[in-house]
Amino acid sequence: MVNALGGIGDGAPIGVPESATRVDFRAAFLARDLLLLTLDALRYDVAADALAAGHTPNLAALLRRGWEARHTPGTFTLPAHEAFFAGFFPTPPTPGPHPRPIALRFPGSRTIGRDTLLLDGPCLIGAYARAGYHTICIGGTGFFDPGSPLGAILPARFHEAHWSQAMGVTSRRASATQMTLAAARLAALPPGKRALLFLNAAATHPPTRLFLRGARTESVATQAAALADLDRHLPVLLDALRARGGAVGIVCGDHGTCFGEDGYVGHRVAHPLVWTVPYAEVEVAP
Repeated sequence: MVNALGGIGDGAPIGVPESATRVDFRAAFLARDLLLLTLDALRYDVAADALAAGHTPNLAALLRRGWEARHTPGTFTLPAHEAFFAGFFPTPPTPGPHPRPIALRFPGSRTIGRDTLLLDGPCLIGAYARAGYHTICIGGTGFFDPGSPLGAILPARFHEAHWSQAMGVTSRRASATQMTLAAARLAALPPGKRALLFLNAAATHPPTRLFLRGARTESVATQAAALADLDRHLPVLLDALRARGGAVGIVCGDHGTCFGEDGYVGHRVAHPLVWTVPYAEVEVAP
């Protein structure tokens, strides 16, 4: 567990070399779908403890080597996703530089390695679109709600974007709604058309007390219950990806959140529990 002083250990799962947790995004480019799944506000300690306790069996099967503890580039949804879409996903907390799995070409980058999938463009979404991918956004938090000018910015980068209150942070059915819609949109594509599917999972973002009967406040336990609910609905999405020949992807928290530790509640603060998020590169086999 991440403690209040920020002790997080190695960036790779214990006993597993960091290289063993990597996915070959270069080999998969143009051959397989890409999944970008962000578990909004999910803390590393909550994710790791739920996995160890057997409460997220579908994620366990997908991750195989467990979660990595990484540092997010943003303390709340908007800046974190702006960074992700620019190719800056959560970074190992050990001294770097750490080569990035997918990156956009720009002068002076020191984190483009031999195995990095290097693309051209102002954002990853557009770069994949120009390569022939159909890009899909399944929104979750308010930053993906096109009902406001600010909320419309991130979804506008995709060929198609979806959001409704049933997929938002106040919906007990958010995960079921998001996974079902994502599967339907994937199934609607021609078999040979590659897809980039981005899904911002809203369930793990407060108010997570919706998912724990009798809970009146936000806590580690309520977020764990929300994550378990998401895990129950995850096979709908994974089956849809398998039906299209499988996928590679990144599953991660975009930021964490505090439940009163050191007097902090929420996020948008530079606290270890906000900076430290779960991260995994995944392969969904056909």
